[in-house]
Amino acid sequence: MSIMQLTQTIHIMPSTYIRTGKQTIQPTLPGLEAEPEEMPIVTNRQIAEVLSSIANVLEFQNSNPYRIQAYRNAARGILELPEPAAAIIARGEPLPVPGLGRRLRQRILELVQTGTMTFYNDLCMPALPPGVRALMAVEHVGPHIAIRLHEELGIDTPEKLWWAAHQQKIRKLPGFGPRSEARLKEAAEKLLGRKENQQLSGVA
Repeated sequence: MSIMQLTQTIHIMPSTYIRTGKQTIQPTLPGLEAEPEEMPIVTNRQIAEVLSSIANVLEFQNSNPYRIQAYRNAARGILELPEPAAAIIARGEPLPVPGLGRRLRQRILELVQTGTMTFYNDLCMPALPPGVRALMAVEHVGPHIAIRLHEELGIDTPEKLWWAAHQQKIRKLPGFGPRSEARLKEAAEKLLGRKENQQLSGVA
């Protein structure tokens, strides 16, 4: 049985709050210095939505049922808190959520403090639908992209992927755009061309 470990990061904050690289400091007049920006507080509902979404992804991939239930229980527990989880964490107190394990506490802490959460999932390849596995033969198409294309657009072959890109359907999905759509179209075209050449060489 083939197992693939994946790392996925979920962002719930605008990209402007994610600092990357060094920023050039421009001289400003006295009194006109930029005011420090405060990162928006992550709400309990946002935390619960992220946890619930992860549980759904893990369930689709036939992951450990206890792990799936742990994420769902954590989501319910966060929603039932009488105050914001961010406020509890800011005080340095543990979240009063029954059954919340150490790793999941760390994930929620990361989400509250940075606006992102990284989780690891062991993906059982044979458990994926045949159409998803067929799409993964295309360059740039990993398991998560293949699952989205299969579920949201009904794409289950490289040919259908090419046509969807040709009809500009992929760019309409959240997280995709004209450039990524063009890249997928080119990759599907390359794979289909390879298959056609192999068939022709077989005939010859």
